[in-house]
Amino acid sequence: MKINFKKLFLPAVLGISLIGLFSFTKNDQADRYFQIAKNLDIFATTFKEINTYYVDQVNPSDLVKTAIDAMLASLDPYTNYIPENEIEDYRTMTTGQYGGIGAIIGRQHEKNVIIMPYLGFPAQKSGLRTADELLSIDGIDVKEKNVADISKLLKGQANTKLIVKVKRHGAEEPIDIPIMREKITLKNVPWHGMISDGIGYIKLSDFTTDAGKEVKDALKELEAKGAKKVVLDLRDNPGGLLNEAVNVASVFIPRGSEVVNTKGKMTDWNKTYNTSNNPVDTDIPLAVLTSSRSASAAEIVSGVMQDYDRGVLIGDRTFGKGLVQATRPLAYNSQLKVTTAKYYIPSGRCIQAIDYSHRNEDGSVGKVPDSLKVEFNTANGRPVYDGGGITPDIKTERQYIAPITISLIARGWVFDYATEYFYKHDKISEPANFEISDEDFADFVSWLDDKDYDYTTKVEKTLDDLKEYAKKEKYYDDIEAEIKDLEQSVKHDKKKDLQKFKKEIKTVLSEEIVSRYYYREGLIEASFKTDNTVQKAIEVLNNTAEYNKLLTDKTDKSKKED
Repeated sequence: MKINFKKLFLPAVLGISLIGLFSFTKNDQADRYFQIAKNLDIFATTFKEINTYYVDQVNPSDLVKTAIDAMLASLDPYTNYIPENEIEDYRTMTTGQYGGIGAIIGRQHEKNVIIMPYLGFPAQKSGLRTADELLSIDGIDVKEKNVADISKLLKGQANTKLIVKVKRHGAEEPIDIPIMREKITLKNVPWHGMISDGIGYIKLSDFTTDAGKEVKDALKELEAKGAKKVVLDLRDNPGGLLNEAVNVASVFIPRGSEVVNTKGKMTDWNKTYNTSNNPVDTDIPLAVLTSSRSASAAEIVSGVMQDYDRGVLIGDRTFGKGLVQATRPLAYNSQLKVTTAKYYIPSGRCIQAIDYSHRNEDGSVGKVPDSLKVEFNTANGRPVYDGGGITPDIKTERQYIAPITISLIARGWVFDYATEYFYKHDKISEPANFEISDEDFADFVSWLDDKDYDYTTKVEKTLDDLKEYAKKEKYYDDIEAEIKDLEQSVKHDKKKDLQKFKKEIKTVLSEEIVSRYYYREGLIEASFKTDNTVQKAIEVLNNTAEYNKLLTDKTDKSKKED
């Protein structure tokens, strides 16, 4: 017989109370109850002794939060304590809504600047521009403040006014810009449009409120424009609301289809989620793009499309987060986001890749070993596996950029040159067509003359490591000449590298410049021509025979994974 404890209250020095649901057998009930009471008492008395006798003053809230965070860290990364002062940030993350100005801020050259205003929001409408340096907000000097503190100053109730003082490129005096805060709702679909003849594209970046509706509306609009095939881009999508994953899936599969079911300790909470909305189109050829940072709800949608053989998956293996979180209220307006279940997609597989329940002696965790992975099958009988994310039907090569390009981006020189370009040119061509000229690139190279952008290549770092180990193991004298020859051969030359990687550098410069004129939406559109995963999706969708073969091919693709 099982006994359910709906509420457990233990008077302790801190007045700690627990509200939860426990299910124990009769034999272990008393011992577990005693262990809870004992350890809460130890915690409370320890805190009292520290507060009384520790040499310095302690902040009670910080100390308890540290203790709670350490406790939850032993579980999984998704079980988190949310104190009252962080509730608004959490709501922003889960709903995509907040009161503010609608802009990304960040640090460039030790200055707080506008990285990008969102098109159509108060920051952009009031005249704030990318690269504007933030000097003060409502008279409060923010030059030395961190980004998090500045963000709090910019946020507030909708329909409240603030004055932002900025230093603008080329302007002699600071500028005061009045801005009226609004309720900011970030789009789940930041861009959709036609990317090729008859092929539409939908970028889904989040699964906050209305994600399903936005995808539904985007697909209808694309079909009205002549789309006969569609690309759904879930790359780098971190997931979000489970019900929105169901809503997105329902755009493409029949009403009443199973999308996901959840299973956890609390069997009363186990639930199967079926589509309840009428689909927009269950037949349109579909390519779903995934990356190693596609997680949670993004994996549900991509996995569902694969399990029903509804579309071809292209890209990289997904992150592998098959865990479900629920938010539980705690005392004093704080909350606990706790992992309550694992989710299983229609084939029956759970794609959770990391085993948090079995930790090593040092506290580390490992991935589910291949030997323990179980084979499942899609509707057409294609083999798929659990415990390792979603494996795409076509794996595309990751696009790596050269060390010199990374250095130019990281040191802010690409950002700064794009700013100068913006103030010298009133307009540019459409995002899909814009590319800086060779003359512009030559100007950029000259502009870099007095700027530091040194870097170390991986090959150079490997040689440094080789020298170090050779000296430790006393082989260096034997191979010194060979190592010096290698060093001379691979030693980078910044001027040569600028020309060697000219095409790549021109691409990142062009995309940064596009963002000045067309914002986030333009940046997405400008990336298509050099995006090998998007280009592969177009190729597959334009080849009906290959598309159909991929959805019926029973070859075990896991054997081809590296």
